[in-house]
Amino acid sequence: MTELLSAESIIVNLSEQIELKWAAGQEDPKRPLHEIDISQHATLIGHLNLIHKNLIQVIGETECAYLQGLEDDFRANVLQQIFDGPTVAIIMADGIDVPDILIGFANKSHIPVLSCKTQSNEVVDLARYYLHDIFSDKEVVHGVFMEVLGTGVLITGQSSVGKSELALELISRGHRLIADDAPEFTCTGPEILDGRSPGILKDFMEVRGLGVLNIREMYGDNALKQNKYLRLIVHLQRLTAKERASLDRLRGTRETRTILGVEIPQILIPVAPGRNIAVLVEAAVRNHILRINGHDATDQLIEIQQQAITNKKS
Repeated sequence: MTELLSAESIIVNLSEQIELKWAAGQEDPKRPLHEIDISQHATLIGHLNLIHKNLIQVIGETECAYLQGLEDDFRANVLQQIFDGPTVAIIMADGIDVPDILIGFANKSHIPVLSCKTQSNEVVDLARYYLHDIFSDKEVVHGVFMEVLGTGVLITGQSSVGKSELALELISRGHRLIADDAPEFTCTGPEILDGRSPGILKDFMEVRGLGVLNIREMYGDNALKQNKYLRLIVHLQRLTAKERASLDRLRGTRETRTILGVEIPQILIPVAPGRNIAVLVEAAVRNHILRINGHDATDQLIEIQQQAITNKKS
């Protein structure tokens, strides 16, 4: 469920990076930002633009100088365009005092004006990332999301196959937990899925027989990672003797899984007594990194064999 995006929520969510203050205007409850069709606008946020109007207009020193240089009547007309358009909020950056005329329009139009000392370019960059995350498509996938050897790895499999136990062993080997059970993925760019834990589950993991564990308290801050791009899926599965016999011994079982329109490589690891799955996952990640860099062990072996046959014939 998309959270209600308001001037107040913008202030709260950006408070760690930007100290925003509410300078003027009141929000119109009939125009919540999350109900506006964003496909009809060039961008969610940007510097003052009267042609491709942003939903959140940022006014810095350059834009303020432009407005101050206009004739009074024309300036009033420009401001009227800003407040009559799709604008839902205005941010005054660069430590600029909010002009009285802007306060008047804001109060009359019920559009909030926020102010800050942060440079306008930085405001746009930081707020754009936050807004994009709010409006991007999201999907929750059942599994454990880990950072293994610097790579975002989603561990999937049927219930009780051993995902949480594997995650604990990987954590004890120095890898990091991002989300247990229900990681949330957001498409943040072409072929890019950013995964993180829903707020309520952050830091926690449920393990059968042990109950809920607080990973931060047990293993320290270094055992956790806030978010990571998803690069590989490792699927754990118990196989019958017939299924094991049909596995490709040279190439293993590789396929892809589509999440939010992005195809992610998926590797099948058979689960059986005596197998060290943590070591296998590490090996799978190392091999995946080699493959994306153009090094395929199977192709190398086949090439060596073909060369040996050629040399024997000659």
